[in-house]
Amino acid sequence: MSVVSARLSELGVVLPAIGPASGNYVPYRLVGSLLFISGQIPRIDGVEHYAGVVGQEVTPEEGYQAARLCALNLVARVNHALDGDLDRVIACAQLRGFVNAPADFKGHPAVIDGASDLLVQIFGEKGRHARTALGAGSLPRGTSVEVDAIFEVAAKA
Repeated sequence: MSVVSARLSELGVVLPAIGPASGNYVPYRLVGSLLFISGQIPRIDGVEHYAGVVGQEVTPEEGYQAARLCALNLVARVNHALDGDLDRVIACAQLRGFVNAPADFKGHPAVIDGASDLLVQIFGEKGRHARTALGAGSLPRGTSVEVDAIFEVAAKA
């Protein structure tokens, strides 16, 4: 069992099944050693969760859980892109988090911590990343949070 797979098991984390892209884009693109993962929303088995505006229909705590779910989908995409070998991840270079929030909302970083915390739990120091957390007037499918990321990965052995 790989190191990251063992860590997932230890954390009780099961990667969700992922579907195809829902538009005219690819879910990921490997360019050299950089793996770009398209935006992920809080979806499980094709069903969106945590719809609404954070600070209104969705609490900041629920927004945190939405961001965590987005990150879980990110990791599932990385796993697929790397043919199931998450040990190839050298680092999460960057995470961008978008929070569907009203103009006066100020808790974007705390919401996106849900994604950051999960990546660090799974990958340890390799999961630490540069980050942007910002507000959006709306997000796809009315969801509360969306995240995307760039990972540095080792070449296939």
